[in-house]
Amino acid sequence: MGDFLRPDGFVGPRGLRALSREGSAALEAIRYVQRSRLDRRTRGGSPYVDPRRAAGLEPVLLVPGFMAGDSTLKGMGAMLRGAGYRTYRSQIHVNVGCTREAADRLERRLEAIAIRRGRKVSIVGHSLGGMLARGLAARRPDLVHGIVSMGSPILAPGAVHGVLAWDAEMLTRLARAGFGGLMSEDCVAGSCARSSFEETQRALDPEVGFTSIYSRRDGIIDWRACLDPAADAVEVPTSHVGMAFDPVVFDAVREALDEHQVMRASRAAAQDESELLRPVANR
Repeated sequence: MGDFLRPDGFVGPRGLRALSREGSAALEAIRYVQRSRLDRRTRGGSPYVDPRRAAGLEPVLLVPGFMAGDSTLKGMGAMLRGAGYRTYRSQIHVNVGCTREAADRLERRLEAIAIRRGRKVSIVGHSLGGMLARGLAARRPDLVHGIVSMGSPILAPGAVHGVLAWDAEMLTRLARAGFGGLMSEDCVAGSCARSSFEETQRALDPEVGFTSIYSRRDGIIDWRACLDPAADAVEVPTSHVGMAFDPVVFDAVREALDEHQVMRASRAAAQDESELLRPVANR
């Protein structure tokens, strides 16, 4: 990977000890199964139409991480729909292609959702998906209400465990061998990688909410790279892989989206009040 993807001060997790922390994903999966069963029992005893639930709150686009697909965020989508949000898949089957091309496709997806729903969209992204969300929010604040990243090393995408770096290297070798649709060397070390990285560093519109969820137990990326100064940081006791399905992270994501809505409502109310207090010009 290009040196610019690992700025000074950031070092990815190393060795088997770091990877062993990812073993807690099994416990996090058990928590997910237990929560799913509880939710099904709760829904079974509830009326089909719950008057307390707002019908289709803002739309939320879910973006998977590196070498993952939409199916990995299926549980996240179910949880958010249960909370009243309307979720949309990214239409990424396996996130292994050029990040710049992926961002362009996601931008078109955002436009389609925004037109269909008649409102801006929130984005929830895991790992690489969160970095794509950060870049899109900077690029198109007219389409994005807010973003929630989960284990996304936005400040240093190259500060990762050697296993992940090896996976990226294998993809570039396959691309050189003629396999299409995979990351090329330009995507991890050239102008493509640099432009994608620079886009994630651009200032965000103050109207765009941003929450970065991270874990000090992360065995894949340097958790410090998740602490974007533009974001509200929320720590969870979860592995990197488990962030896609741990109910603890589900709750943190839902709370972040709810808080983004409250902030927008407060700003709108303040703006309305300002308009009412503005003196009328003398006739």
